[in-house]
Amino acid sequence: MKTLGYYNGKFDELDNMSIPMNDRASYFGDGVYDATYSRNYKIFALDEHIDRFFRSADFMGIKIEQTKEELADILYEMLDKMDSGDQFVYFQVTRGTAMRNHAFPDEGKSNLWITLTPRNIQDTYKKIRLVTMEDKRFLYCNIKTINLLPAVLAAQKAKEAGCDETVLHRGDRVTECAHSNVHIIKDGIFRTAPTDEYILPGIARAHLIAACKRLGVPVDETPFTVAEMMDADEVIVTSSGSLALAAYQIDGKPVGGKATPLLTMLQNEVTQEFLRETLPEIY
Repeated sequence: MKTLGYYNGKFDELDNMSIPMNDRASYFGDGVYDATYSRNYKIFALDEHIDRFFRSADFMGIKIEQTKEELADILYEMLDKMDSGDQFVYFQVTRGTAMRNHAFPDEGKSNLWITLTPRNIQDTYKKIRLVTMEDKRFLYCNIKTINLLPAVLAAQKAKEAGCDETVLHRGDRVTECAHSNVHIIKDGIFRTAPTDEYILPGIARAHLIAACKRLGVPVDETPFTVAEMMDADEVIVTSSGSLALAAYQIDGKPVGGKATPLLTMLQNEVTQEFLRETLPEIY
């Protein structure tokens, strides 16, 4: 199959799938999600993504009907049906199906959605342009909810500015991007925002921190400002679909390009990890 959807046990091509109008995703965005990529029919960092998925659901008081192992089995069962092993693997759970009411329904089970669509991760070595925007989101940014309107608006700002991503900030503090984490390198130190309520604890972020530690690069998990970002030796954006992209421009001003050997070393490390972990099975 070229695309594949799943809803509470039903599989089909995405264009053939339908969802009840009373699913609480429709009215309230009442759910959480996670996503990663597969290559050669191997899903990268799946256990970490499933763990975060269950943490997000727990924060929201949503009970996932499947166990972690059952969810992984469903994802691989779906992946095996695909024409290609290189897929964007997306899964979400909503609180359930009920008549519209802001308060939680008294009864009912959660709804599991899954979509698989052909897509490869981006070229990690591509240079990108960024634009900044005030972060006006609510204080549940550490939960990966499907309430993504602020991210939609921020992504649209980047698109209209001819940029690749939008960096969000609360006052002077840089938080994260519309759908990525953002970090800097300064004087040989990798700096990244702490995993508080202002950012989502990205899986790619965690892998880049682990790469730093393997390579002996100091890591500083404290907030940094917009001014510090603009003056950084390198500005790095991470997500499951991009691994570690370096910015060369923010708000039309040049940035980065001052620690190329260190940047390339980190990019090589996370890229090789992805390639190793998604090698095809040998029979």
